[in-house]
Amino acid sequence: MSRKTLLTSKEIDIILHRLACQLIENHNNFSDTVLIGLQPRGSFLAKRLAKLLEEDYQIKNLQLGLLDITFYRDDFRRRDEPLEAESTQIDFLIEGKKVVIIDDVLYSGRSVRSALTAIQSYGRPENIELLVLIDRRFSRHLPIQPNYRGRQVDAINEEKVVVNWQEEHKKDAVYLVKKQ
Repeated sequence: MSRKTLLTSKEIDIILHRLACQLIENHNNFSDTVLIGLQPRGSFLAKRLAKLLEEDYQIKNLQLGLLDITFYRDDFRRRDEPLEAESTQIDFLIEGKKVVIIDDVLYSGRSVRSALTAIQSYGRPENIELLVLIDRRFSRHLPIQPNYRGRQVDAINEEKVVVNWQEEHKKDAVYLVKKQ
């Protein structure tokens, strides 16, 4: 297996600040906007962005939720190994709010489709946007595109994008892994 570094820790930090600034440009004080991280991997990105917005950019009363989409996936019963559900942590209504769904990698678009279905359980949002750290643009199965992207990657199907977060792997990095 070969591994190529796509983003270093410093590059991820720069991208996170850029994404935070883009969110501020479009959502101002976030009074009618909520951030929803997709469990499990999107939650690291969502928490990191929320912390940046609150601490570095003084955004007050930011609402952050974490959404588990396991039982909304279209491949839920098609896998050999059982999927393990995470916990959903949304303690607010999204009725009439602007929702920013956050995930680490946009690949086929199926996770986002699942999130769109799952989010309806919490109300009818005014608007939904998508923020991803990595956009694998040539791998889409569904017509889903991000509103905010950290980096666009052209990867073929045999290649996998792996995102490591400091909270889980002791180091921030994004790799392109190719099976040989």
